[in-house]
Amino acid sequence: MYTTDEHGRPFIIVREQEKKARTTGIEATKAHIMAAKTVANIVRTSLGPRGLDKILISPDGDITISNDGATIMSQMAIENQIGKLLVELSKSQDDEIGDGTTGIVVLAGALLEQAEELLDRGIHPIRISDGFEQACKLAVAHLDTVSDQVPWSTSNTKELFKCAKTSLGSKIVTKCHDQFAQMAVDAILAVADLERQDVDFELIKVEGKVGGELADSAVVRGIIIDKDFSHPQMPKQVKDAKIAILTCPFEPPKPKTKHKLDITSVQEFEQLQTYERETFAKMIQQVKDCGATAVACQWGFDDEANSLLLQHNLPAIRWVGGPEIELLAIATHGRIVPRFEDLSADKLGYAGTIREVAYGTTNENMIVVEDCANAKAVTVLVRGGNKMIVDEAKRSLHDAMCVVRNLIVDNRVVYGGAAAEISCSIAVDQAADQVSSIEQYAIRSFARALDAIPMALAENSGLPPIETLAKVKSEHIRHGKSSWGVDCMSTGINDMKEQFVFDPLISKRQQFLLATQLVKMILKIDDVIVHKSDEQ
Repeated sequence: MYTTDEHGRPFIIVREQEKKARTTGIEATKAHIMAAKTVANIVRTSLGPRGLDKILISPDGDITISNDGATIMSQMAIENQIGKLLVELSKSQDDEIGDGTTGIVVLAGALLEQAEELLDRGIHPIRISDGFEQACKLAVAHLDTVSDQVPWSTSNTKELFKCAKTSLGSKIVTKCHDQFAQMAVDAILAVADLERQDVDFELIKVEGKVGGELADSAVVRGIIIDKDFSHPQMPKQVKDAKIAILTCPFEPPKPKTKHKLDITSVQEFEQLQTYERETFAKMIQQVKDCGATAVACQWGFDDEANSLLLQHNLPAIRWVGGPEIELLAIATHGRIVPRFEDLSADKLGYAGTIREVAYGTTNENMIVVEDCANAKAVTVLVRGGNKMIVDEAKRSLHDAMCVVRNLIVDNRVVYGGAAAEISCSIAVDQAADQVSSIEQYAIRSFARALDAIPMALAENSGLPPIETLAKVKSEHIRHGKSSWGVDCMSTGINDMKEQFVFDPLISKRQQFLLATQLVKMILKIDDVIVHKSDEQ
């Protein structure tokens, strides 16, 4: 690429070499739209309660089976830069809201499809972006008018349960639908700060254990540590435990630098042995003196220390991971102690019961710490026939817990089954008639893009998409039934209020805003210069 100076002499601005590829103008925009549409079409079939699962195989051969939009997108290893933007889109929805990750990608794909048609008509990308922005504001404002408040309290959690159930409708756990929805509600309410209307997810640990079935999953009011007591002869249950939480190992101190110890005689060896024994005895005496009746240690300890702990009747857990030891400290109101000299009675954690639980015949044990000083720490134990089911059940439960958390933050809901999208589509379409500028076309296209959600739901449920959408839309317009949506489960009832299918308002609003924001950004890119490597 070159231009000329004031004397007419050419000079190079961008050197067009073989190692550079350049796309400009409408051609570049259309290439981006094509890439984004391709990615969106992959997850389109996973939308809704009848959505299909995807199987993803990593380079290491690890298999993931899921229909969670964020999981599918993050594990697809997409190379295209615009495709990566859609991955980031679903991730931001997952981080902020926790649910609706598939719907947001499908909506972004539909908006780009409509934008392509407008570009073919000769409308400038900036005018399309402005039209989409106006339409998004109209849709978000309309969501507030069709939303309902969900009354709930700690004694009446029926509405929270219904919303959690809606989130789990498309997941692998539908066999234990009610149980998992109740587990999500119980776990969130156990740790929720109702005054600040906030939930600290750090206090909820989701632990998976292969074996058993989904129905064996449960919420434990305490901490589960995937370890066993360090010695098989230690008591399997400790009542009214005072726990010393240590990050220092049960072994003699060593220099931090590289060191070498030469032993040249039997006396020196015996001296070393005596020193080690005295050091272990001193450490255990310091633990006993502070009043501890159980020990949780981040590091390991050798057989001699283990034997001394058994003799002094101190049940111990070793190799407790960093996150687990922090959670144990929070749950028991204990302090993590880095040196034995710092141990004191006020730094011990308290738990009503510590017990070792065995699972199946494989000799796999777990430690359950219950009746903790801090009642707000809970663990959800998920069981399943294999690792893939356990992993997918954990992801499903996380989505349901996020929905319950969103309702604690803002208890307004819109109706599911794409009822909110259809209602917004009609409102945006009507508003387009009052816009006199060329943005009117973009606003109408936004309304048509919203229709892509109910059509995808109907298609995935085995229903005729156009016929289903026409029927529901006519009810919205003629009778003002804004709660009517797509009857995915073929119950014969299209009223989502009767079916108890709810979506949190903040989730739906976030979908509209983020998808529109991404589409605007893609439409504004008109020049792509790629530096190719020598290998390519």
